[in-house]
Amino acid sequence: MLVRTVVTVATLLAALLAGAASGPTPPSPVDPTTLPAPRREWEVVRSYPHDPGAFLQGLVWHDGGFFESTGLLGRSTLRRLEWPSGRVVRQVKLAPDVFGEGLARVGDRLVQLTWRSGRGFVYDLSTFRLLREFRYDGEGWGLTYDGASLVMSDGTDVLTYLDPQRLTPTRKLAVTWNGWPLHRLNELEFIEGEVWANVWYTDFIVRIDPASGRVSSFLDLTGLLSSDRRLQEGAVLNGIAYDRATRRVFVSGKLWPLIFGLLSTEFHKYADVL
Repeated sequence: MLVRTVVTVATLLAALLAGAASGPTPPSPVDPTTLPAPRREWEVVRSYPHDPGAFLQGLVWHDGGFFESTGLLGRSTLRRLEWPSGRVVRQVKLAPDVFGEGLARVGDRLVQLTWRSGRGFVYDLSTFRLLREFRYDGEGWGLTYDGASLVMSDGTDVLTYLDPQRLTPTRKLAVTWNGWPLHRLNELEFIEGEVWANVWYTDFIVRIDPASGRVSSFLDLTGLLSSDRRLQEGAVLNGIAYDRATRRVFVSGKLWPLIFGLLSTEFHKYADVL
């Protein structure tokens, strides 16, 4: 299905800052002399089928298709998706007492988090063979790889950097939006030198400076998937993937029937390959 519409709306969903709703717009800067992080406009160029029963937690683009981590107890999986059909071509199921979360690719490995069990899994990229299990403190939410470190979210305002081999913490990064702590950071993707993050239960994607932790700009994707197509509780925006070769950005959500391809005036436009 081809969609050509610019995502521009009159109102924003409430950002969940400091654990509470901040109001109908992003917060005003703490320091009045500081310019607020700007909103970026994006064009939804195309949409592709996605399993509406998949509780999407992590999305990775690689080698012409997607890898996906899905959640919910008894339904969590690691999947390989054919593109553009969305067909599941490989899958492993997690134990029924484990809730799948974020996913990242590190070379020929896939690293998958879980929610509250403190367990992470490392798989062979090609075969999904389990290579090792590792432990971490707190909850696992989102995960991405910046080329040097894994970056992990846990639902707070803090991102944790992990050594990609030892899978142990190396540093913490507090994230702020216009000077205010930004809680409920969820699925992550590293794009052109920035960490992009879904903010859970909003339609915001924020773009984070990895040096300072400041939100440099944000996307408001309100209306991307209409409310009448979000048929189940918890069917929120969650899932960001990036094709570095063509600078394509893909987004989706938990229990969403579609993955959307986005373009921006900031990036080169590859409409012929979307």
